[in-house]
Amino acid sequence: MADVIDTSEFRNGLKILVDGDPFEIVEFQHVKPGKGSAFVRTRIRNLISGRTLEPTFKSGDKVGRPDMEEKEMQYLYKEGEHFVFMDTKTFDQTHVDEKGLGESKNYLKENENAKVLFWNGRAISVQMPNAVELKVTKCDPGVRGDTVSGALKPATMETGYTLNVPLFINEGDVLRIDTRTGAYITRVG
Repeated sequence: MADVIDTSEFRNGLKILVDGDPFEIVEFQHVKPGKGSAFVRTRIRNLISGRTLEPTFKSGDKVGRPDMEEKEMQYLYKEGEHFVFMDTKTFDQTHVDEKGLGESKNYLKENENAKVLFWNGRAISVQMPNAVELKVTKCDPGVRGDTVSGALKPATMETGYTLNVPLFINEGDVLRIDTRTGAYITRVG
């Protein structure tokens, strides 16, 4: 293991190698008890399976740095259980399975760009921009007189994703959606 990371370099979002698998640090806390040596309490998420672990590391422990690469790619189409992406520079095509996409599949439109994360030459996850714009394809009309403050109704987007939106949203509207939470932000057009 040539490239290592010390526990003092831990930060949220850092990619580390634990037991041969790539993980991302979700949360960490340096703990210095009154007695004994300091340690780091972490919560890490496996980038392949999505499983979350909560290991503790002794202060000064070293973990591996995974061989990872992030590429800007364009989503082309869905083929069975795989989503096909194309490198915008080399035009090489890559397949990402549905598990690697996670919640990103709810916001993916054809010809949209996304960041694809590769580990040892294999595409393992896709990161969407923080907000995307999607068109409403199915939405019940707001009922006249239904003016309860903050009332919401379900709306289905062009990707098949369903979320709650304010009553004034209609079919054909384009909405900005937060990809981190899946929530409605604003109406664009």
